[in-house]
Amino acid sequence: MSYRIGSGVDFHKLSEGRELWLGGVKIPHHKGAVGHSDADVLIHAVCDALLGAACLGDIGVHFPDTDPAFKNIDSKILLQRTIDLVKKEGYSVVNIDTTLCLQAPKIRPYVSQMQETIAAVTGITPKNISIKATTTEQMGFVGREEGLMAYATVLLQKT
Repeated sequence: MSYRIGSGVDFHKLSEGRELWLGGVKIPHHKGAVGHSDADVLIHAVCDALLGAACLGDIGVHFPDTDPAFKNIDSKILLQRTIDLVKKEGYSVVNIDTTLCLQAPKIRPYVSQMQETIAAVTGITPKNISIKATTTEQMGFVGREEGLMAYATVLLQKT
């Protein structure tokens, strides 16, 4: 059995008047992430981890922010396309481990919904998707609520 590990990271600015999408779930907050797509930092990090594990480049190679086709696109669509690429290489997802770095809002009430949303796209169970969060103790751009970031690690198995 062949296994591959991948890691991903993503960053987005926060701004008033934008929606905040995390893990495919709209989170109520006075600021939202800024990006070419819906700026779902968690799903973008997962996509990069999946692409990295399969040695397929990164999210910018497959879904460039210069392409109008991806303007305001739902990141769950990007995740589905990424899963399709990974499957084409003969791999399936074993598990996903993520960490969100944001000062606010608290995401605990939304974690199970994010797990279910990501599971529905990736074809694994919510129990195999870990979503954690941390603040930066009010330090740096995350602590000042100027932006947020996410890390993801995935394990792929040759099918």
